Amino acid sequence: QMQLVETGGGLVQTGGSLRLSCSASGRTISGFTVGWFRQAPGQTREVIATITSNGDTTYYADSVKGRFTISRDNAKTTLFLQMNNLKPEDTADYHCLVRANPQLGLPYDFWGPGTQVTVSS
Repeated sequence: QMQLVETGGGLVQTGGSLRLSCSASGRTISGFTVGWFRQAPGQTREVIATITSNGDTTYYADSVKGRFTISRDNAKTTLFLQMNNLKPEDTADYHCLVRANPQLGLPYDFWGPGTQVTVSS
């Protein structure tokens, strides 16, 4: 059974930086496309970044492009999100995400409990 745990959230001022980490256990995530999504209270879920299994292709939502960087360490089954130049609108719960891959035995997207990020103005 896969388990994901996000860390690194917190309170930061506008313009500050945070680095989120997501550690996987139970089974490896090395073969999956993984990413991050966020959800603020009353808002819809927004997938903000993804990275393919070998790290050669990344996706960023326009809202974070140029400010956030996704990376992964397959050897340590860890996913990262470096967030720079944070803005109040980045305030949300951030969750790491493992994209469904039925061929690898994961029929649905899977995500962790999340870590809260609050950006003060």
